[in-house]
Amino acid sequence: MNDVAEGGARVRLYGTTNCGSCRRAEALLVKEGIAFEKIDVTGDDDARLALIEAAGGRRTVPVIFVDGRAIGGYEDLIRLVAAHAI
Repeated sequence: MNDVAEGGARVRLYGTTNCGSCRRAEALLVKEGIAFEKIDVTGDDDARLALIEAAGGRRTVPVIFVDGRAIGGYEDLIRLVAAHAI
């Protein structure tokens, strides 16, 4: 999925299959009707290295990008959604 979310913001979520916070972030985006692209880095060393580089060294998931900028993880996403910033 490579859609543009409401308001023109492009959202990309990097996560793993066994990450509870990743699932909660996905569910929140779906609930709010925010289009997003999901990148599963489970067992994909190249994708994981690309994520670490793009996220400024951050190694934990989820990492959520809005308009190409890493905004953080699930808790950060909650704050942005609550503030209607996405």
